[in-house]
Amino acid sequence: MQDPSLAGLLALLPRDPLLAGVGALLLLGLLNLALLLRRPRAQERLLLLAEQAAAQHRAEAEITRGQLLASERALAGSLALLSRSMMRDSGEARALLETKLREMSEQAAHRLGAIQTAVNETLAASVEKQMTSSFQRVIDQFGQVQRAMTDVQAVTAQIGDLKRIFSNVKQRGTWGETHLRALLEDMFPQGGWEANRKLREGSDEAVEFAVVMPMRGSHRPLLALDAKFPTEDYDRLLLATEAGDLDGERAARRGLETRLRLEARKIGEKYVVPPVTVDFAVMYLPTDGLYVEAARIPGLIEALNREHRVLVMGPSLAPALLRTILLGTLTLSIEQRAVEIQNLLAAVRAEMLRMDASLGKLAVNAERMTKSVEAVRQRTRAMDRKLRGVTALGAAEADAVLEIDPSDDDEEAGAPASSSIAAGT
Repeated sequence: MQDPSLAGLLALLPRDPLLAGVGALLLLGLLNLALLLRRPRAQERLLLLAEQAAAQHRAEAEITRGQLLASERALAGSLALLSRSMMRDSGEARALLETKLREMSEQAAHRLGAIQTAVNETLAASVEKQMTSSFQRVIDQFGQVQRAMTDVQAVTAQIGDLKRIFSNVKQRGTWGETHLRALLEDMFPQGGWEANRKLREGSDEAVEFAVVMPMRGSHRPLLALDAKFPTEDYDRLLLATEAGDLDGERAARRGLETRLRLEARKIGEKYVVPPVTVDFAVMYLPTDGLYVEAARIPGLIEALNREHRVLVMGPSLAPALLRTILLGTLTLSIEQRAVEIQNLLAAVRAEMLRMDASLGKLAVNAERMTKSVEAVRQRTRAMDRKLRGVTALGAAEADAVLEIDPSDDDEEAGAPASSSIAAGT
């Protein structure tokens, strides 16, 4: 058996042979010392074993050292060869790399030069084209600006004319009257409306326009239409609204309401004259903006209709009312002419019956004439059969023998129909 302490010490030896040999020698020395202290005979045997082990380890160490020296010399030679090869290869690679880099640099410089030349040419052409196009557009736009300035000046002059027109009450009324007249002329036929019609006997008051209403009977009442354009009140309202002046806006709206109520009262008193007119009249406001402002005043339009029997209408509503009146007029005209149309159709039917009777008599006469002609032809064919052995003369010779004028044949040939009709009748 081995001493447990000796086994532990052997396990602590390093695995490297050289180091293990040295360690073993040290261990053997220690063991030898220990055995000398214990037993003399065992000491001698262990000393012998230790010397043998030490000799074996020295031999192995020498062999290992020789192998290591040989490996070191071989590795040094290989490293020298590899170093020289690497230096030679690196020099060649450096030279080749420098050559390739120089060639690539030259090619890149050449290509860059060509690209720069092409880019410069293209850029110059593009810039020139773009500048030409830009200058042309600038010239065109400048011409358009000049024309627009001319148009603006013309419009400014027209606006000035309109302001001068609307600054006069009579001219403002004429403008609204012209607008309403154009509307009536476009919608109604001649005779469907009248201008400057006097509604009261012995009065010089004349309404601007009166439309004939569709009513049954001989009496046709009129609908009075009067155009109003209170520009001053409307302008004050617009200016106050644009400026954000709430107090001014309320005051201007009250002024517009007062003006519209006054005009509606005048229209109701002057132009609502039953039975010459219907029981209401129309106050025409020639702009939609003015009508909208009137409609925004709470209860104004209903109050004017209820108190003064006046309908307030603008350019959007007036055509609908006039178109309704026109449709009523057309419907009434169709109803009035329905009896005339019926009588005309009855007369046409009677005339057709008489024509049918005359055609029947003519058909009977034509049938008789056909039978007479067929009988004559049969007798002629019978005579021809009897005279078949006689040689027929020519037309000219026959005319000469029978003393017949050839022109008579032509006249008779040209009037067979009339003679036959006369014979049939």
